Amino acid sequence: MIKQDARKILRDVAATLKAASIASPQQDARLLLAAAMRRNDAVLPHETISFGDAENTQLQKLVARRIAREPVSRIRGWREFWSLRFALSSATLDPRPDSEIIVATAIAAAKAQIATNSEKQHKLLDLGTGSGCLLLACLSELPHAKGVGLDISEAALATASDNATALGLSDQSDFHQHSFMNDVSQFGSFDIVLCNPPYIPAGDIAGLEPEVASYEPMLALDGGADGLNCWRGIMAVVPHCLQADGCLVVEIGSGQENDVIRLAEKANMDCVETHKDLAGITRCLVFKLKN
Repeated sequence: MIKQDARKILRDVAATLKAASIASPQQDARLLLAAAMRRNDAVLPHETISFGDAENTQLQKLVARRIAREPVSRIRGWREFWSLRFALSSATLDPRPDSEIIVATAIAAAKAQIATNSEKQHKLLDLGTGSGCLLLACLSELPHAKGVGLDISEAALATASDNATALGLSDQSDFHQHSFMNDVSQFGSFDIVLCNPPYIPAGDIAGLEPEVASYEPMLALDGGADGLNCWRGIMAVVPHCLQADGCLVVEIGSGQENDVIRLAEKANMDCVETHKDLAGITRCLVFKLKN
């Protein structure tokens, strides 16, 4: 094994990625080099690394995948979210940093409920759980809470269950194959319902970045002609499984705020909070049942 200066390797990889119009060539180069060396942490330029022919061959394969616009998280097979490691599969959405506002908002709501009733045993429901990232991130901060994750995809549920086990949260969580467009009352009533549903208008998907359009599961993207199909189903279902003092915490698409609020109002729910994402776009809405 040859000792080499990481700086030159990273510079060459970053130049290749930049020439292919990859948006974050330096960071991607550090992560791809780490993956080629079977490391989880990014390789930094000041490092001296053991890098031989086998590692170089692997690195070139990974770089080719990235040039084909496969996301780094897909190449690595996992994504860090809420400082936790979540395995991904072809059936699960790749968690985005912007979605952490959903987790922060739900945890704050749970803690506010606990402040008024210290004996409360929280129950959380995650509609369309995917990798389980929203539910499991919340449960990691709420050790006495229990959660149920629903998804129509059996493969996604297997990934979520594996993530729960890896994070030591399997005792707090259960996962079931079920469409959130159908009645969910069989699973009980809940203090907090989470949902990041498919909300992209079908006609817009082809124009998304290739990292999304080509590698994310269509089932997790397609919100129908106007992007609101799932919202209509969610608003018909949630009022029947939400505790009187509970709340629904959702992620919405850009510009959907007014439409989603109107659908919630028709379902006897009021919007009580709005939160913006890292780009300043309204991304998270919180609803409660009308008194």
